[in-house]
Amino acid sequence: MARLEELQLRLSQYIACESAILNGAQTYSLAGRSLTRANLSEIAEMIRYLEKEIAAEEAKSRGKGRNKVFGIIPRDF
Repeated sequence: MARLEELQLRLSQYIACESAILNGAQTYSLAGRSLTRANLSEIAEMIRYLEKEIAAEEAKSRGKGRNKVFGIIPRDF
């Protein structure tokens, strides 16, 4: 599975967990682990992180990654 697909899958799982917590569920399972009394702020932080990573991966696939190369001509004065 490609990195972008993995990130999107994780994001959808975290969004589902956030929705369950907001609907009153305090116990949920994620990746085979069961968690009780989840911290909503940690889940929201992870959602923001995953959204940022997905945007970076999509930018890379379009050829607009973070790294840019600039031509520099040294001059003596």
